Amino acid sequence: MNGDKKTLHNIDSPIAVRARLFAEDAHGRINHRRKYTGIPYTEHLQTVVNLVAEVTDDPEILAAAWLHDTVEDTPVTLRDIEATFGPTLAHLVLELTDVSRPGDGNRAARKAIDLHHLALASPRAKSVKLADLIDNCRDICANDPGFGRIYIAEMNALLGVLKEGDSRLYSIAKATITECAATLGVPLAPEGFMEWIIDAPPKPLDSRTDTTLKVFTRSFSARDIAEPLLSFDTTKDSGEAKSILTIAGQQVAGVREKGLVSGFVGLTDLKDGVVGSYLRQFLPGQILDSQSSLSDVVSVLTRHAFCFLTLWGQVVGVVSRGDIQKPVVRMWLFGMITLIEMKVTDRIERRWPDESWRLYVSEGRIQKAEALQSERLRRDDVCRLLDCLQFSEKFQLLLEDKNYLSELGFASKAQGKRAIKRLESLRNHLAHSQDIVSQDWPLIAAITQRLESLVSW
Repeated sequence: MNGDKKTLHNIDSPIAVRARLFAEDAHGRINHRRKYTGIPYTEHLQTVVNLVAEVTDDPEILAAAWLHDTVEDTPVTLRDIEATFGPTLAHLVLELTDVSRPGDGNRAARKAIDLHHLALASPRAKSVKLADLIDNCRDICANDPGFGRIYIAEMNALLGVLKEGDSRLYSIAKATITECAATLGVPLAPEGFMEWIIDAPPKPLDSRTDTTLKVFTRSFSARDIAEPLLSFDTTKDSGEAKSILTIAGQQVAGVREKGLVSGFVGLTDLKDGVVGSYLRQFLPGQILDSQSSLSDVVSVLTRHAFCFLTLWGQVVGVVSRGDIQKPVVRMWLFGMITLIEMKVTDRIERRWPDESWRLYVSEGRIQKAEALQSERLRRDDVCRLLDCLQFSEKFQLLLEDKNYLSELGFASKAQGKRAIKRLESLRNHLAHSQDIVSQDWPLIAAITQRLESLVSW
């Protein structure tokens, strides 16, 4: 059939093949899997590509379909996409990447920001988003009816800004949402009805949780880890600017127009001519106030190679992923993990009082915990037996309760165990001053994005 030949040709175009290999490598390196089924995440990407290939012969859109989640979900940045595929495809991926940050408010507020970003996207990007919405809606509604009710309402709101996408994909998306809504008994608001997102009140916090949040969101800020941003006039000789950056050990500099920094240039960009020839504009969400939280910094760095900071309205500082290795950030991350562990311990005590949790721990592990407790008590370190369990053992105890499994966002015990293993790995890397960016970046991004829910859990 002609349609089949057209689809096969599109999927096998050179740029689509390169994008597929790039995406498979990026998602494969972090063993990224679908939440509910555990299948490799690339199966979702393939489905989105297949949907898009049915309605367009544009190879760049197919490439964008392969790459649409790489910046949000893997260590890849938009700069990596641009360096590999060029600015046009990088811009398509940017349009498909959420721009909200943890500090922008609760889930409803963040979704409103991302919806506004998507509303400004090109029809090509909106077509990919429609295909993404279709597959996600089918997956979530089939496997998680509880969250599905929330997701359907959010996706129905998105339809109001996706009408410029392909009309056939729009019809399929609308039919999919309508069918899932009927199955789950969810009433659909009129298209474009966004008040429920903008005005949704944040989850109330008790005073103790509010205090904890202040410690982790306000005690550390972007300026604690930023480096001063060198800057050059647009007329500065590129060779001289490159030498200055190399000597200073900096990878990026601001570019001044009429005395004010209006963009930036990377060290590897600079070749012949003047600096202004290589000017890059700041992208949406790439600039933060210097008082912004570290959570917001990490959020920006999941999308961009550099996060730029302002003071009194002027861009004066820069943060890269390398700065996440600094002691301040390591202290902040270790503190968050310790806080989460304390909350897990509290939940275990409430769920299994009087050490009834022992039924779920092997006798060998109990004996080791008792030996550690005896030694700590000998040193006048008052502690409970539960305090002497290993980090991962406490988390695995909670997985025995299906309610807690769901609250933690895990579809299965196997998924929960994989997440606990990664969390323990990050904790160990922090404790032993090992590299956390190359090994643990996706987990760091996930923790910081869910900071409020983890702390208030």
